[in-house]
Amino acid sequence: MRTLFSTPTGRVLLTGSLGCAMTVLDTNVVGIVLPTIARDLGASFADIEWVVSAYVLCFAALLLPAGSIADRYGRKRVFLCGITLFALTSLACAWASSAQALYAARAAQGVGAAFLLAPALAVIGHAFHDEAERARAWAVWGGIMGLTMVLAPLIGGAINALLGWRWAFAINLPICLLLGAAVLRNIPESRNPAPRPLDVPGILSFSSAVFMLTWALITGPERGWSSVVCVARGMGGALLFALFIAVERRRAHPMLDLSLFHSPGFVAAVAAMFAYAASAQVMASLLPLFLQNARGLDAASAGLAMLPFALAMLLLPQLGRKLGQRLPCAQILALGLCTTALGNLLMMLAARSASAPLTVLGMAVLGSGGGLLNGETQKAFMGNVPRDRACMASGISTTSRFTGVLAGFAGLGAVLAEGARDAMARALATVEGGSAHATEFIARAMAGDFDDAAHLYPQQQQAVIAAARRAYGAGFSHVFTAAALLALCAAGVVIWSIRRSSRPAPATPRAAEPIRRTPRS
Repeated sequence: MRTLFSTPTGRVLLTGSLGCAMTVLDTNVVGIVLPTIARDLGASFADIEWVVSAYVLCFAALLLPAGSIADRYGRKRVFLCGITLFALTSLACAWASSAQALYAARAAQGVGAAFLLAPALAVIGHAFHDEAERARAWAVWGGIMGLTMVLAPLIGGAINALLGWRWAFAINLPICLLLGAAVLRNIPESRNPAPRPLDVPGILSFSSAVFMLTWALITGPERGWSSVVCVARGMGGALLFALFIAVERRRAHPMLDLSLFHSPGFVAAVAAMFAYAASAQVMASLLPLFLQNARGLDAASAGLAMLPFALAMLLLPQLGRKLGQRLPCAQILALGLCTTALGNLLMMLAARSASAPLTVLGMAVLGSGGGLLNGETQKAFMGNVPRDRACMASGISTTSRFTGVLAGFAGLGAVLAEGARDAMARALATVEGGSAHATEFIARAMAGDFDDAAHLYPQQQQAVIAAARRAYGAGFSHVFTAAALLALCAAGVVIWSIRRSSRPAPATPRAAEPIRRTPRS
């Protein structure tokens, strides 16, 4: 490893990998401090959802255009611009005085993250040309990403306990300074000699569609799913997505080549990546909420309790590589999705029973499924597209991943809000005088501020806090069930693709031979 990083290409790999790790570290550290942010800023549950969703929305929507801009104007230059924007917006997040100011800054931070990650991936891909060297480089990259995922909950818990949640963002500034210096020293400038033109209509229609659908999911539990506002946003998102498909069909150089979806293997890769992100990777943000709000752990203890999940995510890709020598990629995808579903079902039982051993087991199995998928999903994308479309496939894979995280957080957050609110309302109905302040209590408890909510019932504080935590656990049982169903549906798509690919091609009918007439003598 030391020999690898002592070479110029090795230093490029290390610098690019650390740039990618910045985005993973930020996302997972913020997941740990979310309940503290809610209490400090007096935020609602919807506000807290936007803190994550605004970041991931801008991140997912701009990854493909960021890659195109880097190819056109210089990967090193765009990398440095992304680092600068990420640092400045991290400072804005640390200074935010309200939830609205925080998620506005988080949206801008997501833009910076896209312009940081896309060129970082591009410089790694550009530095390694030999297939064996490239495979080794991406294995090192994956190890750094996995190690970051393990350390992030611990770092988040320590920052929250020792410095306060604002330092979860402020800590990015010195890291960005060091990363910028490493880019200036180690990364050579490079461009694509024949860059693809930007698909501006595709970018705008796709990002607008995802925003409208996310908006509908976040506001649905508060406004009501049948409300005019929620239905209008959902229908607007669906129409914009239909517009995106229509635009892409007519573009000479589309952001998304729809002809790729004619391949069952590519459809399975998209489904597996989306389900992995929406039912496993998203748990890096949702599990800290479960551990703190349903189980009553503080941020530091929750970060430590995340280790079974994080370690499994780190170690299982190694098993996936060994299985890949014996099993086809699609079978490993199906196995990973089924393992993810099993882990979510175990977490559902743990949420209902409040069993600590079952929680540890469920997180370990869930992380194992995610670890298997993490290494194989990218391989599945690259194995189902022609070599000349590898860059587009890589962009689609990354966009599918972060769109899955966004849809998972917003969708599963809606399931959580609906289930926990109903359970809290039922629990308060059994408390003497519980209906008097039920609406205000539920709003505060949903944001994780149980102590403040309990002051509404001064004679029964411990009882209502215990009831609210049980209700939060009941809401999370619905979340884990929904995530398990999503993983199983994606496994069904992968199994369908395996059967479709294994069918023999239909025999080509032989042309009828012309009738030969025997000449008369």
